[in-house]
Amino acid sequence: MRFASSRKRYFYNMESLKSWRGWAFVLLLAGVQACKPAATGHPQVKIVTTAGTIVVELYEDKAPKTVAAFLKLVDDEVYDQGSFYRVWNLRNQPSDAEKAELVQGGLWNRRRKRPELPTIPHESTNITGLLHENGTISMARNEPGTASSEFVFCIEKQPGLDYGGKNNADGQGYAPFGKVIKGMEVVLQIFHDTDIDQYIDPPVPFIKVRRN
Repeated sequence: MRFASSRKRYFYNMESLKSWRGWAFVLLLAGVQACKPAATGHPQVKIVTTAGTIVVELYEDKAPKTVAAFLKLVDDEVYDQGSFYRVWNLRNQPSDAEKAELVQGGLWNRRRKRPELPTIPHESTNITGLLHENGTISMARNEPGTASSEFVFCIEKQPGLDYGGKNNADGQGYAPFGKVIKGMEVVLQIFHDTDIDQYIDPPVPFIKVRRN
């Protein structure tokens, strides 16, 4: 009888232990989920380079035409032939120019012609409400509405690139459409690479550019 009683207590303790472990696992899982960053629902793109990986989040609700055009190039794997090739810093711009600190990437290449691509209607900051802040990704252009594939990352705030800013004579600014959410240290590493008259020597190739 003592043996039988001990067995009952043993099985009771084992069941209690299993139950406790089950609750502990549930609580641990809940804690892990709580520590994860909240999903925003915005599309993300991962730019894998020889210098490291950069992840950008895109604001299709604010700049729908720009984001759609950029994602089309990503999905068509066009950017796999691209690189980061140009930097603007405080020492490589004319002394009388409005200064900006930027890293430029895209399909431009000294050795081959950039493919002809559809241009993107200009979504300026006064329309989108997006500004050129640290880590912002924005389309490069000549005239408004001529952007296609080339883009820049902002190093710190660049209000001169916003609508009404002084970095472009037409005052229309540029078209920001997302921001870096991971890998800003990679952007900064590229920003500090050696350049010759603003052009990175050598360029930093993209290995692949895909939706995250």
